[in-house]
Amino acid sequence: MLYERSGTYVKSSIKTGISFGSALAICISWSINHSVIWAIIHGLFSWLYVLYYIIFLPKVN
Repeated sequence: MLYERSGTYVKSSIKTGISFGSALAICISWSINHSVIWAIIHGLFSWLYVLYYIIFLPKVN
């Protein structure tokens, strides 16, 4: 019984993490590009785009 509950929590956490990652990627993309098309594309890549932004895009002072 405990195993089933832990699986439910994991599924819930993964679902929440994916939606937050997509929203974050869309916000970052919009702030840089001001393009709906690019925001949708980057939202599909979600956490990959967020990591790319953190690692490779220049920092603004």
